[in-house]
Amino acid sequence: MREINLDRLRTLVTIADLGSFAEAARHLHLAPPTISMHVTELEEHIGAALLSRQRGQIKPTVIGESLITRARRLLADAEQALHEVQRQVQGLAGRVRLGASTGAIAHLLPQALQVLGQDHPDIDVQVEVLTSQTSLRRLNEGTLDVGLVALPQTPMARLNIKPWRRDPVRAFLPGHWPMPAQVTPVWLAAQPLILNDNSTRLSQVTGAWFAAAGQRPLPRIELNYNDAIKSLVAAGYGATLLPHESGAPQVDPRIRMLPLEPALWRQLGIAHRSDNIERATAHVLDVLWRFSLD
Repeated sequence: MREINLDRLRTLVTIADLGSFAEAARHLHLAPPTISMHVTELEEHIGAALLSRQRGQIKPTVIGESLITRARRLLADAEQALHEVQRQVQGLAGRVRLGASTGAIAHLLPQALQVLGQDHPDIDVQVEVLTSQTSLRRLNEGTLDVGLVALPQTPMARLNIKPWRRDPVRAFLPGHWPMPAQVTPVWLAAQPLILNDNSTRLSQVTGAWFAAAGQRPLPRIELNYNDAIKSLVAAGYGATLLPHESGAPQVDPRIRMLPLEPALWRQLGIAHRSDNIERATAHVLDVLWRFSLD
């Protein structure tokens, strides 16, 4: 069955509102024969008369009134849909899908999202906790718009990956432990450890830091949730190595945070597709770049 054309419905509604074919033609900037054709096509499609003449004025029939009631809703929905899409095209609204690690979500994103909410309140950022590799895969598949990923990464076709932040990695130690003069790989490898598992870039970075000093420690437990790791450190279960982002809240008073010797850094990058960037996504990227740190 042929679909009903919205233009035909708009013509019918306008005739009912103005009570005249001629007035409807002037209002819609259409020729009178075109107005008559629209009504004829609708009546043939429905199989019943939609309009009747009463005392020289055009009135809807019962069936016509029923169709007009529904037509008003359809036309209003169509106008609303176009309005919303136009706002997205203009970058005034839209949805942006962003993937990041728990650490970035907990301490970096809230500040950026607060600024975005002030500048672009109708942009909805949907955040997922994802590893860097999953973020890159999802970006490549087109099911993610922005990824905060650990660096370095192998270049990928169609993806733009640029350095964003360089945050120091610190040792987080139970506060009741005797504090060393320096937290070195040799000293830390001899302590009970809580580390990220080997699926993460942070595990690779810290593993290389230990290996450079000839150490390959075996952690007591491996986790990917940094706040849970810190809770275990506070409870005295072991020490850990984690990035400390500027602006992050103060650590638990039961934890001592110390620099490493030699120093170690965690680098994050921003990844996104290199073509067809929607304006809402561009606004999110602009805000994130305000929080870049060398």
